[in-house]
Amino acid sequence: MNSIELKTLTELQQYAFYIPAYQRGYRWTNQEVNDLLNDIYEFIPREINDTEDKTWYCLQPIVVKNRSNQEYEVIDGQQRLTTAYLVLYYLNQDFVEKRRDKLFSIDYETRPDSKIFLEHPENENNLCIDFFYIHQAYKAIENWFEKKEEENSFDKNEYRSKLKFHTKVIWYETMEDNPITVFTRLNIGKISLTNAELIKALFLNSSNFRFGDEDRMRLRQIEIANEWDNIETSLQNDKLWYFLSDKQKEDNRIEYIFDLINDSVDTDTYSTFRFFYAKLVGKTESDMNKYWEEIQAYYQRFNEWFSERELYHKIGFILTIKGAKVKELYDKSSVLRKSEFISYIDEVIKKHYKNLNLFDLDYENKNTKDILLLYNILTMLQNEHDASYFPFDDFKLNKWDIEHIASRKDSNSIPLANREDWLKDVRCYIDKEKDEGPELIIKLDEMLANGTFEKEDEFTNLFDKITTHFNQYMNELEDVDGITNLALLDQKTNRGYKNAVFPLKRKTIIERDKTGGFVPICTKNVFLKYFSDYPPKVSFWTQEDREKYEQDLVRVLKKYLEVNK
Repeated sequence: MNSIELKTLTELQQYAFYIPAYQRGYRWTNQEVNDLLNDIYEFIPREINDTEDKTWYCLQPIVVKNRSNQEYEVIDGQQRLTTAYLVLYYLNQDFVEKRRDKLFSIDYETRPDSKIFLEHPENENNLCIDFFYIHQAYKAIENWFEKKEEENSFDKNEYRSKLKFHTKVIWYETMEDNPITVFTRLNIGKISLTNAELIKALFLNSSNFRFGDEDRMRLRQIEIANEWDNIETSLQNDKLWYFLSDKQKEDNRIEYIFDLINDSVDTDTYSTFRFFYAKLVGKTESDMNKYWEEIQAYYQRFNEWFSERELYHKIGFILTIKGAKVKELYDKSSVLRKSEFISYIDEVIKKHYKNLNLFDLDYENKNTKDILLLYNILTMLQNEHDASYFPFDDFKLNKWDIEHIASRKDSNSIPLANREDWLKDVRCYIDKEKDEGPELIIKLDEMLANGTFEKEDEFTNLFDKITTHFNQYMNELEDVDGITNLALLDQKTNRGYKNAVFPLKRKTIIERDKTGGFVPICTKNVFLKYFSDYPPKVSFWTQEDREKYEQDLVRVLKKYLEVNK
């Protein structure tokens, strides 16, 4: 069983470290050295509530395998271990030799004299590239401290204390027989150990099971490992994951629950690990079980929200627009009955859009996309016989646009390369029964035959006449950017047909729907003329259509925002 601890740099002084040949040599740049020194300098230890302990700065993991009593093979982390040694060595020089700390030793397998060289890294040595880089790093440390000491506020003794007693490494000792296999796994793509992997080692650590027989301990470890895998496998379902989160995370998604329990604003990469380390190390099996049950409780609550259709849609919407945090919703759902919790969710949405008027929304308003999303979600929920779920994974993984139902009159939106296809597509939808219809077809055919669509003035003139023909019932598209001429559509489809007239947009959306692409229900309703009187004028988006669409927007959204003109 692998073990995991937190160790101060002082606690490492008793060890000898061996850097095997499969490790890369020392290559930290001066900038990386300075970054480490600055991070430790800027870190301020704080008292931990109800304890005599203080917080600590956490270095990334040092993965080791025991070779003998006090000697360890370093599988991962030799760069930061060597740098930490150099900083400690530099600070040691302030004292006479007999008062200096005994430091840990480092021996690079591929550099036979490395152990001796590191006893005096201040001496320039260009016998090998590693010695050159190590010496450069030492000079960077020396320069950093010299510059800091020019500042009146800098206290070197305080820095020394912070480094020795309030800086810890995550000490990950593996029991695997083949350290090269561990090294390869950790270094494919340079993936460091995650909080989740470190916390898993805490939960499965044999020290949690100090009482009872070994068989029972092993059984409990297997049980937790299986439950862990079940949670992780479930969170790998993108529909559940993107309902909760908008982060693109491929593995260790269980870490999301750990971060919620930690609920810290600390930006340290390993703050969540440190939180669980403090809660679990040295504690009883009962303490471990309590936290594991809390993790399971979060997971079970998420599954409850995911399977309950109204909760799924309303919570999914709130999390998408950042109207509340998951932990806030979890805490509320823990103390409220289901009906009360749904009422609370409704109030969160209303509060988020307090004083927002539906008719103030337009193409440029930052709230328009959110409100169109809410309109689609509420429309889905109003149909008791509809068992479909809005795909938050699709919405978060792809880009979405606010789409004009009837296009703007802007010929510039049709690139030269697309003009010929645009004219061919639009021809069959020109209404020959209208006075201007036959004339438009004649002009269009002449332009295609002569290739004059390349002439800017001629194309713009015909474009304007064609769009006017299609939008004649829209009062020349007054308020073209208003909410009653807008719908939600994925960017690929929207940008694909560019400034197409209504019937071409309708055709494109029907084709996308037929081939299994996701089209939001309200966008589909608009282009399929669900709001129109029968028989609908399928080639036009009329003023009457727009008014019917407006009525439905008001009907669905009036509970959540103002709907006064």
